[in-house]
Formats: sequence, C-alpha cells, structure tokens
Amino acid sequence: MRFPDNYPPAERLPLTDRLHGHEVADPYRWLEDPEDPRTRDWLAAQDRLWRAYAQRLPLRERFLARLTEMSVTGMVTPPVWRGRRRFHLCQSTAQEHPVLYCDDRPLIDPMELDSTGLTTLDDWQPDQEGRLLAYQLSRSGDERADLYVRDVESGAVVDGPIGGCRYSPVAWLPGGRAFYYVRFHEGVHLHRLGVPEDVPVLRAGPVSYGVQISPDGRWLIISAGGAGGNSLWLADLAGRDPADPRPRPIQEAAHARTAGAVAADGRLYLLTDRNAPRRRLCVADPAEPAIWRELIPEDPEAVLGAFTVLDDDRLVICRTRHVVGEIAVHHARTGERLGEVPLPGSGSIASLTSRPEGGSEVWFSYTDAVTPAEIWRYDARTGESGLWSAAPGRVTLPDVRSHHVTCTSADGTRVRMVVVARPSAGRPRPTILTGYGGFGLPLTPGYAADSMAWVEAGGVLAVANLRGGGEEGESWHRAGMLERKQNVFDDFVAAAEKLIDDGWTTPRRLGVWGESNGGLLVGAALTQRPDLFAAAVCSAGLLDMARYHLSGLGPTWTGEYGDPDDPDQLAWLLRYSPYHHVRKGTDYPATLFTVAAADTRVNPLHGRKMCAAMQWAAGGNRPVLLRHEPDVGHGARAVSRSIGLAADVLAFLADRTGLAP
Repeated sequence: MRFPDNYPPAERLPLTDRLHGHEVADPYRWLEDPEDPRTRDWLAAQDRLWRAYAQRLPLRERFLARLTEMSVTGMVTPPVWRGRRRFHLCQSTAQEHPVLYCDDRPLIDPMELDSTGLTTLDDWQPDQEGRLLAYQLSRSGDERADLYVRDVESGAVVDGPIGGCRYSPVAWLPGGRAFYYVRFHEGVHLHRLGVPEDVPVLRAGPVSYGVQISPDGRWLIISAGGAGGNSLWLADLAGRDPADPRPRPIQEAAHARTAGAVAADGRLYLLTDRNAPRRRLCVADPAEPAIWRELIPEDPEAVLGAFTVLDDDRLVICRTRHVVGEIAVHHARTGERLGEVPLPGSGSIASLTSRPEGGSEVWFSYTDAVTPAEIWRYDARTGESGLWSAAPGRVTLPDVRSHHVTCTSADGTRVRMVVVARPSAGRPRPTILTGYGGFGLPLTPGYAADSMAWVEAGGVLAVANLRGGGEEGESWHRAGMLERKQNVFDDFVAAAEKLIDDGWTTPRRLGVWGESNGGLLVGAALTQRPDLFAAAVCSAGLLDMARYHLSGLGPTWTGEYGDPDDPDQLAWLLRYSPYHHVRKGTDYPATLFTVAAADTRVNPLHGRKMCAAMQWAAGGNRPVLLRHEPDVGHGARAVSRSIGLAADVLAFLADRTGLAP
C-alpha cells in the first residue's frame, strides 16, 4: 500500500482560538462531532483503509491463534466473606466474561443476561449478612451502570435499576434494608430498598467519592477528593437516622491522600501519605478521629499498600518494593514487625481479603510475568501460606528472563525499567517499550497474554516505571503531574535510549505502546522524538490537551494535568499537547490509533483529530492508521474482543519493527 497517497481526505479548517494570549489552532474540530456526516464518511474510509492494511499483516493470524491459547488461563479473585457465604469471580477458559459465584454456585453470569457479550458486571457488594447483593451492569462499554439488588438465595431481583452509577462504592447497613452508594459526580446517597427517592448525604463537587461501614455497622467513613488529595469524614450511626449521619472530619482539603477503616477491634486505621510519600499507617480512637498515632512508619524504600486486621492483634500489610510485592505481619497494638508471609516468587500482590469479623486467615492474589493470577491463603496461627485457587486454565509458556535496568532521565533522576526477553534470541531485537506515568498508578509485574506472545515470538518487552506513576510513592507521582508532566516524557525517552545504548534494540526496531494516559505518553514521545521509534500504538489516548476537559472524564482530571481555562496551566499543557505539535513534513513513526466509540472516559475524538493531523503532516511513507470499534468502551470487554485488539496491535508492531519468528 502506498502512503500517504491513499489517506482519506480531511478538510483542514482555518480555525484558531485565542486563549489567554495563545493562538491555538484546531483545524480538525469538526471531527469532534461523531454525528457530523463528514465525520461518519471519514471514519468509514479510515475503517476501510485499516482493514485493507490489517489483512496484509503477515503475523496477524498467528498472533490471534497464540493469544487465544494464552488467554485460556481465565481468572479468579480472592474470596469476599459475608456471614457464612463466600463470593468471588471466576472466568473459565471458555467464558467471555467473569462470572460471580456465591460459594460454588453461579450467581451472575453476564452472558446469560446478554448473549451478545456487550453487558459487563462492573461492580458488586454483598450485604453484611450475605443475603442480598448490590451489583452494577453497564452495556456496550460505556461504563454508565445501573445498580440492582438481588436476593442471593432465590436469585430474584428485588430492587433497581438505580441509574447514575459508575463503579460506585456501596456500603450496606446491618439488616440489608438500606445502603449508602455514590452517584457519579453527585455525591453520596442513602437508598432504602423499595423506596424510589434516595436521600443525599454528602456532596463535595465533581470528585471521586468512597463509602465504607465498619463490620459492626456503627461507623460510616466517607471520602471525597482527587489526584492531589482528599477529605475524609467519620460518622457514628449508633442511634441515629442513617439519612442524617452528621459526619465529623478526619482530614479536610488536605494535599494528602488518606484511606480509613474501622476494624473489628474497634480502632480507626488510617493509611496516609501525609508527611510520608511512601505512606504510613496510623490509628485513632473513632471518638476522636482527628487525633492520630503512627503505628507503622514510612519505609524509605517501599510503598505501603493494603492492610487487614486479624484476631490476636495481628496486622497484615502489603508493600511494593521497587514494583515487587511483599507481605509482612505486625502487632496491631505496637506496630512491631513479627514476620513475613511466604510468597511464591518476585511478583505482584493484590486484593488482600479476610473475614470482616477477623479470624486468622488472609487471602491474596499473586502474579508475575509467567504466572497467571492465582489465589494464595495465609494462616496467621501457623505462619504458613499455600495455593488456595490456581488460574482456571493452564498454558505452556516460553522460558523468559526479567532484567531490572536503571536509566538516567534528562534532569538526572534515576528511572527503573523491567526488560523481559527470551534468554538466547540474540540482539538487537524488535522491542516494545511501554509505560503509564500518571495518577499515581504503578505498573507492577503480572501475566499478560499479549506480552508473552510477543516475547515468545522473539521480541523484547520493556516496562518503564515513569514519574507520575505510583511505583515509588506520592512524591514520584507529584514529580510527573501538572507543570512537571514533561518529566514523564523525558523518563520515557531516557528508557528508549537506554534500550538502544545497551544493545537491546535500535531505532528501526523499537516500537512504543500506551493506553489512556499512556496514550498521551506515546503521543508526546512520537511528536517530540519521532527519530527514536519505528512504530507507535496509541490506544484511547488524550491528545488535545487544550480541550481535554470538555469531554469524557476530562473535567475530573484537571488536578492531574492542569486546567486549560487557567492561563498559566494552559501554557503548561500547550508545551506538550501532541495534537498541537504535529509538524508538516515530519517523517513520523508508523502509527496506529485505536479508539472505541462508546469510550466515556477518553472521548475518541482525540484519536480522530490526531490521526487526521498526522496523515496531513506525513513526510515519509510510513503509515498512520485508525482502528475504530463501534460498540465497546474504555474498560472491560469480552475476551474475544480483547484478543482481537491485541492481535492487531502486535501484528502491526511486528510488521514495522521487523519481527520474524
């Protein structure tokens, strides 16, 4: 195929906004409207172009077949105990979506609700007795869920739908007659079963909310905040009308993030990064929630994560030490370290659960590059841990090695990276570099079928732990947000140059792949250093940073990126906004944009506009393409749809980096 001769025409408008003294060009604004006939025609032409190109990719069918085989592992989650009942998710090798089980009985199967596979179970929460279940369903990937209540014994739906939910936290009151829940951007509400009108309890603006109730049903904790910090309140429900809980502040409008829980021992535990970027654990008397005592101090090398309190004053906590998970046991009264929980390897720990009333057992998820997520159980009475539930399916995996590498960013900061490769395939090799670098979210080791398929075929996978993420705590996050966002892109470029300098790859064999905030990362990298990469895949990326706050979840992200309506912050954003740095005549890397029409987080307009701009600018013959899916969104999707997307991406990157298994 000849590029750029066969790109669909896209009218380039002489449209310029004058914003706070800046001349901001936006020639493809018409592509923001998906209903505009011009957009529909352009999108259809792009789809034909992508399909014609994809059919010629030599490894597409091979990756599709191998990914299907490597995805038979399915998934399983740790148990959630309520009363005598055990709830968990499990996805067998033949299922498109995870199924929610009560004990060993299927309770909610999304495919039974909708045979098309377009309905997803977004969240669920049993009541304290295990008799009722609140659960949330969304359709076609839009993540705008309706909440229902189901009788666990009979399976009958007894309440709902309640609209306005989006992965909404739910906190049941004892007896199952009512619960608190979060309406998206509308705060915390109280819902009484069978009563159509819900009661607003707390609203603090368009921020993220959380609700939690203590095991005895007495203490309600409410959180509200964003990337920069949160407020936290505690309410004593004893003898009060739950519609009027009158919460008292634990922490208000702080530049720190704190999560709280009143455990079965009656104490208020507070996990916080206040004066501790890698977090510490404090305790307080619920009667005086603003007076804290430090229990577990900050570890200067590890980030403190989840915790749970067991009988006999045992406190189990997770830490991540340079992306590797560990679990320790402490005394819940003194904080004294009592020992470690044996783990199966150097991987990631997630989803620490225990019985709400205490007990001696803890369940957790473990995964690493070659180990699909499996569930382990630790018993504090014996000090032993063991496999509780393996992944439902098994697959033969290649022999691979993980290499921990450090590079130096533009300002001298040391940045860690994990490089995964087969031990004897020679160098240099086709390589995929990926990263995220945002919202304090860490990239930790874990099994992924697409990663293993690429490495098995002879490629190298490199995962960079960039500033903006949470790999090294909150100070690491803050070093890559707002006016410091360029640090993230500099870290990524340093990682790419390290891979080249160490002989892993060359610019002609290096591809990059990022999703969501990682898509912004890829967009910035390919516009700032187009010479460094052979190929780029930008999936659901933010790319027009002058207007990102006008669509999707953009309004909630100004604390992370900055507000374009503020003159100073607009200047930061325009310094790196990928859409505004596309230059005519540049030989950009071969680029594939993947977007989903039902994405309500990152509007696909970003990918459409950036694709049109880069096709116009193309100074070489490397393709710029758009892969568009009409009926999925940003998050969960059927397994077959995920496999199809991954196969297309890997085949594209293989073709452009010279991977020949």
